[in-house]
Amino acid sequence: MVDEDDQPTVLVVEDERALIELYVRWLENDYTVLTATGGEEALEQFDERVDVVLLDRLMPGMSGDEALEEIRGRSSDCKVAMVTAVEPDFDVISMGFDDYLTKPVEREEMVETIQRLLSRSEFDGIEQELYALSSKQAALRASKPKEELDDNEEFQRLQERIQQLRDELDATLPGMEDDEFVAMVRDIEGDADDTDFDMPGGST
Repeated sequence: MVDEDDQPTVLVVEDERALIELYVRWLENDYTVLTATGGEEALEQFDERVDVVLLDRLMPGMSGDEALEEIRGRSSDCKVAMVTAVEPDFDVISMGFDDYLTKPVEREEMVETIQRLLSRSEFDGIEQELYALSSKQAALRASKPKEELDDNEEFQRLQERIQQLRDELDATLPGMEDDEFVAMVRDIEGDADDTDFDMPGGST
């Protein structure tokens, strides 16, 4: 086991104790795991130690959405993944999370998401924004019919911003080692993405 002092810290915020226990079992060998059963308790636990928050949306008292807003007011560096049974709606476009997992979540999916979020800390601002927006795009594509997406102005603006960020990266990537980042975004978007992220030099 890795020395606990060297382990990233994950804060699990979930009102179902059985799920907390399950997530802790999944993560405790590789991460320092803190837990909270609601938004208020999450904010009491949250400090500069926390690298990743796994945040449920629907909880008694302070909701996950409200807790997310408070967390973002305290830190822009901590990565937050919503882990929830709530299917994403267009309101997620303006929310400050970094990834969105819809329950039920498998262990492999959760661990891979945490690893991606921790890896994001190595990327610059443009890449971080592209990752977060691509996660929202993928979540909405998985939950909404194409016709509804095509008719929604917020989603169209999201698509335009993603393309703008890609264009900016295309101008800077030749001098950067970002193959890992490109693969990460592709992994998020999967086969649903009909606008492939072209790597510099024309490779795909």
